[in-house]
Amino acid sequence: MTICGGQGERRVSKDLHDPTGYTAHKSGSDPCSRRGVFARRERYTTVTDFDAVLFDLDGTLCRRTQDTEALYARAFERADEGPFGGPAELWAALMGPPDHDDIVGYYGAGFARVAAQHGRSDSDPLVLAQELIAVIDHSAVALLPGAGEALDAAASIGPIGVVTNGPADDQQSKLDAVGIADRFEVVVCAAELPRSKPHALPFERALDELDVAPARTLYVGNSLAYDVAGAQNAGLAAAWLRDDGEPGAYEPEYVLESLADLPTILRGGQ
Repeated sequence: MTICGGQGERRVSKDLHDPTGYTAHKSGSDPCSRRGVFARRERYTTVTDFDAVLFDLDGTLCRRTQDTEALYARAFERADEGPFGGPAELWAALMGPPDHDDIVGYYGAGFARVAAQHGRSDSDPLVLAQELIAVIDHSAVALLPGAGEALDAAASIGPIGVVTNGPADDQQSKLDAVGIADRFEVVVCAAELPRSKPHALPFERALDELDVAPARTLYVGNSLAYDVAGAQNAGLAAAWLRDDGEPGAYEPEYVLESLADLPTILRGGQ
C-alpha cells in the first residue's frame, strides 16, 4: 500500500472511502475565530523561514458542492424508508474521525443514534449508510477563494504538498476535479497509514518525501484539532484557516481570514 504520490501520481487506496461529512465533522468540532493575519511566535517572521508548504485538502483547499440536505433525503429514498433527522443531527452523532476501514459501520452507527433519538427502531442504519455513500460524488468539489493565489505563493518558495486524512482514491478524485493534482510534489493520504492527523506520522512521511526539516515547513489547514494540533506535534508551524469561533487553548502561529492571506505570511508579513 502506497501513501505518497508525487506530481499528481495516482496511488492505491483501501476499498472503503470517506463518503461525506468528513469536512463537516472536522470543521464542526473546531470553532475558530481571529480577525486578520498574525504570527504568534516571533521566530517565524520572514520568507526565508520556510522552505516548503504543506496543505490540508477538505475545507482548506476545496469544499464539497453537493447539497447535503438533498443527499440525506436521497439516502432515505433509495433505502425506501421514511425520513427522520437531518444531516446536522447525523454529523453530531458521529464519534471521532471517520473509520476508513469500516466506513459503512461508522456512518451506520451515526444513523443508529439518530434513529434512537426519533424512535425509529424499525430503520436499518447500515442500509441508510450504504445508500448515503452511494450518492456521494467525490468529484463534486470546488476550490476555496484564494486557493490559486495561495498555491502560487507557496510554490514560489519551494516544494508544496498535501497531507490529508482522507482515502487516496477519494482525495485524488477531488484534486483531479479542481485541476490541481499536478501542483504537488507529495500527497499523503493518512487513511492509508497506521496513524492519521493529529498524529505526527502523516507529516513525517511528507517531510521525508520532500527532504525538508519540520522547522522549515509551514502547514495550512482549517481544523484546530487535526491540522493545527497535528502540525505542531510534528514540529511544523501552523497557519490556521479561520472559520467561526475562537481558537481556545490552541495557539496556531498564524491565522488566515482566507487563503488569499497566505502570500502575506510567506512574504514575511504579520
